[in-house]
Amino acid sequence: MKTGYLYLGEQVFNSSRFIGFHDLRGSILNWLSLDHVQLAIPVGSEDLCRTFYGTILGWREVPKPESLAGRGGVWFCTESFRIHLGVEKDFRPAKKAHPAFLLKNLDILAEKMAAYDVIIEWDNNLEGYKRFYADDVVGNRLEFMQKENG
Repeated sequence: MKTGYLYLGEQVFNSSRFIGFHDLRGSILNWLSLDHVQLAIPVGSEDLCRTFYGTILGWREVPKPESLAGRGGVWFCTESFRIHLGVEKDFRPAKKAHPAFLLKNLDILAEKMAAYDVIIEWDNNLEGYKRFYADDVVGNRLEFMQKENG
């Protein structure tokens, strides 16, 4: 144990201020953020995904590093996050596991998706949020949500 640090379970405090977590060896883990989420897509579906994620959702495509470009897939980003769409030979869409995207103008997105014939499923079961689910162009489940009163 380092002098000046208070360890409570896995949480580490310095002068009563939370500064991180430690692992079993006592090292401090400084989690910064989520770097990206990867979703699987079938072989050859990159252009379909460009239409859905780029045109409909309005996300910006970013080039893959040269060392990874030969694997297929396509990457996107917004001001807040990055999504990697990776090719999977035995692709099966994710129907339960899904990323959830928080935005300010959920109704505008719902209207845009409807204009592109994307089926959305509204859900009011999470207190404090307005949200809906939709499948991407290859069948992966996605959640879009907006904080109520905010």
